[in-house]
Amino acid sequence: MLLNPARRGNRVVDSNDEGEEIRDDGRPCGDQVVVSPLTIHRLPASFRRPVMILAFSGWNDAAEAATTAARFLTGAWQAEKFAEIDPDEFFHFGLARPYVRFKAGSQTEREVIWPTTEFSLAQSPALPRDVIIGVSAEPHLRWKTYGGAVLELARRCEVSLVLTLGALLSAVPHTKPVRLAGGASDPELAARLGIRPTRYEGPTGIVGVMNTMCREAGVPAASLWANVPHYITGIENPKAALALVERVLAFLPAEVDVSDLAEGARQFDDNLREIVAQNAKIAAYVKKLEASETDEEPEPADTGELPPASDLVAEMEQFLKQQRPD
Repeated sequence: MLLNPARRGNRVVDSNDEGEEIRDDGRPCGDQVVVSPLTIHRLPASFRRPVMILAFSGWNDAAEAATTAARFLTGAWQAEKFAEIDPDEFFHFGLARPYVRFKAGSQTEREVIWPTTEFSLAQSPALPRDVIIGVSAEPHLRWKTYGGAVLELARRCEVSLVLTLGALLSAVPHTKPVRLAGGASDPELAARLGIRPTRYEGPTGIVGVMNTMCREAGVPAASLWANVPHYITGIENPKAALALVERVLAFLPAEVDVSDLAEGARQFDDNLREIVAQNAKIAAYVKKLEASETDEEPEPADTGELPPASDLVAEMEQFLKQQRPD
């Protein structure tokens, strides 16, 4: 089935039993072109109170923790792609360039891969409810229209909760458990997620916009953010991704084998321990962060006390290169 909700004139494209496209009034579409950013390739016969999990790379995704967590859950639950948002209206392709690759089985024919927002559906009997996972780069343009397309999908899928994942750079040490913060549309939901509302005010990303649009539309929404040490930006942080995954699993509740992600987090800690031990200035700064930690929300990082983050990234890359077998 192909559903393509058109935002112009509230028309909807479907297909009949013969595969012929029809409009919502039952008449064949013929050669008519219907423009809409959202395409739903198939819908199941029924839903079980779906949770929609969203993660966006870019500004909302420090150390790629949020998108790593979302993709991990997609694979763990064997979620299958069932919908997408066309990127044409929402991305500046000079900033988020598509790329080309050879088609499967061909060494001559190429295809263009666009920065599409893809939604995957998991309806495993092992899950207490259905889960929809959407992963995308943060769009550049028309956020209200983009959010409307996401909400249209949520409406069609009878979504009971939209849960956004994010990660931000904070003045926290890597030696401590990952701190999670966020917000929810009601206190009971926040308590179930085990988060205290953030006091943040300032510039926001698509995650903040989506949560506001959900609340205004009457859709229950929550946001879960991992605090990532600012002095190791630019490096994937499996420890922060694991913290997000474990909190989502506890909330649902559900069980997943996280051993691969946990092993990545352990290696991440081991590598950092060796690198920091070789840099007295960074080691002293980490000890200062450890001593100043409280139960309060972490303060913005004072980057003036540290060498540029790129220095540590370069050291990490050099260290990892030395660890690889010849």
